[in-house]
Amino acid sequence: MKFITDGMLGKITRWLRMLGHNVKYSNKLDDAKLVEIARKEKRILLTRDLALYQQATAKGVKAFYLEGVDEAEKLARLSRKFGFELEIDMSVSRCPKCNAHVVPVEKEEVSGRVEETTYKYYDKFWKCPKCGQIYWQGAHWKRIRETLEKARKLSETLEKRK
Repeated sequence: MKFITDGMLGKITRWLRMLGHNVKYSNKLDDAKLVEIARKEKRILLTRDLALYQQATAKGVKAFYLEGVDEAEKLARLSRKFGFELEIDMSVSRCPKCNAHVVPVEKEEVSGRVEETTYKYYDKFWKCPKCGQIYWQGAHWKRIRETLEKARKLSETLEKRK
């Protein structure tokens, strides 16, 4: 599944990429360009702009009007609509910044590229081959897991409402 998101969905773009989805994003594209790219590249347009959603669907572009008060609710709605799991699998995860697949790297390779304490306390690292960003499952992963757990519970609730 390939998506394109409008400028209002930067955070959800990063979440979807971490979940392994190919998501094109730019906050510099106008509505017409978003619709054109979605059509040309066969991407699903995700938007919080009702007018853009209506414009896209009128032109035969697959689009989804994304509602939700927070990222967990948005993820739950996307998971229900498109049938994907709310689990991060690093073997398919993409760079939240640039969308390239991240790859595992040896700990020694990140020496001097991450904080000394990070290097000391963590052993597993991933690197984006495109932008060079280094990733690890640090303390921030507690928040990531909590958000995904909340999204899974909301997704179940949405399913029961059907």
